[in-house]
Amino acid sequence: MAAPVKRLSSRFSSVLNKTNWGAAAISSTKYNNKPRTYFTYSPEIAQPLQREPKWTTAEEAVKCIKSGDTVFLSGAASTPIQLAKAMTDHGKSAGLKGITVCHMHTEGDAPYTNEDCVGIFRSMSFFMAGNVRKAVAEGRSDCIPIFLSEIPLLFTRKIVKPDVCMIQVSPPDEHGFCSLGTSVDCVRAACSNSKIIIAHVNKHMPRTFGDAAIHSSHFDYAVQHDVPLPNGHHTGKPPSEAETQIGKYIGENLVEDGATLQLGIGSIPDAVLAALHNHKDLGIHSEMFAGGVIDLVKKGAITNNNKTLHKGKIISSFLIGPKELYDFVDNNPFIEMKVVDYTNNRSIIAQHPKMTAINSCIEVDLTGQVVSDSIGTRMFSGFGGQLDFIRGAAEGFDGRGKPIIALQSINPKTKDTKIVPIIKPGAGVVTTRGHVHYVVTEHGIAQLFGKTLRQRAHALIQIAHPDHRQALEKAAFERLKVMPSP
Repeated sequence: MAAPVKRLSSRFSSVLNKTNWGAAAISSTKYNNKPRTYFTYSPEIAQPLQREPKWTTAEEAVKCIKSGDTVFLSGAASTPIQLAKAMTDHGKSAGLKGITVCHMHTEGDAPYTNEDCVGIFRSMSFFMAGNVRKAVAEGRSDCIPIFLSEIPLLFTRKIVKPDVCMIQVSPPDEHGFCSLGTSVDCVRAACSNSKIIIAHVNKHMPRTFGDAAIHSSHFDYAVQHDVPLPNGHHTGKPPSEAETQIGKYIGENLVEDGATLQLGIGSIPDAVLAALHNHKDLGIHSEMFAGGVIDLVKKGAITNNNKTLHKGKIISSFLIGPKELYDFVDNNPFIEMKVVDYTNNRSIIAQHPKMTAINSCIEVDLTGQVVSDSIGTRMFSGFGGQLDFIRGAAEGFDGRGKPIIALQSINPKTKDTKIVPIIKPGAGVVTTRGHVHYVVTEHGIAQLFGKTLRQRAHALIQIAHPDHRQALEKAAFERLKVMPSP
């Protein structure tokens, strides 16, 4: 060979054994020492290879998983639920041990976290969903505190080294290309750094644009199974009276015409979107978005025409919601799904006009510290993209960005105040008091930027529930040694 390849990844060797490539093909490989994917000869998972996946059943595909492996699962609406169940059954029947299962927010059951799987599997969440909270609280599973924007670095820096990557994709087109569909986020980085890829091919997975393309020749195993995507427990229930009022405060006072929005899913984002029907030329740049966006697009309120990047496009990274949302993004060039280290990159966020970031939390203390990932010592979710967008909006190039924290003033079930004198012992501060500009409840808007601790306490007490204001004022005096005042 004219230029022999001295180092071959296990993935490269595996592929060569499955193809009829000769020495000439190997000698044409341009090898260098720069970081690249496990495909030594192909730095891009959308580049077609001279091979075909093995089409098989989920039960057969997961037999490639062995003791000590690290397995990555795609998340949100693209959670490969059938593959996860088959993996769990295989692990138990084959007597496997020490398998790490890593993922972001996943949908459906997580059987690999059950008590009968201790010693076989250990889940490691980059952002927790309800299906793993109990296991984490009981010490059977782990979580990594990490910004959403930095999750791909876990793979590219080889901190997490997946042996097997299990994903869900759309069926291949006439050229063999599939789409990662509803979850591009960190999935692309995981695929590019995994030894084996198992793809659940599902006709219900929408074909999306942007960074979603992956060629089927990169799959080692492909499993055809058509099943509706999970809806994230989307019930269609309208926002409560308090949530509706929060949405009105934000929509009528903080969202300008021509603003670029970041907001997630849930009752409060839905309430905000419902308050924006009379706005003009809004844009979306968000790691995820809700079904309420569809109505605003149809009404002409969301056009993305004022955006400086990706003009005329909605930019997102992952999705979860009702079937209407999946139908909306399917084969729709108006939406582009990007890798999460792009969507959540602060410097990218800051380039959007009037960037308005709307995020929720668990509690806020009287100085403006925001707890979003835990309830006391009990881990609840994760950092997510909150701080990525809160800071990106604050650094907006036009000086008109608005970082917003929105929450109900009390817990609807317990009636406990969510604006608290001090955060619960062991709770984690995701967004510091220095990052917070606006806090909104159903009782109003507290503008905290540039305020002293005394002034912050006063502003937050004014938007707390009336039943708790007197106690909060007393607690503020005890903490600050001065009465809260504007």
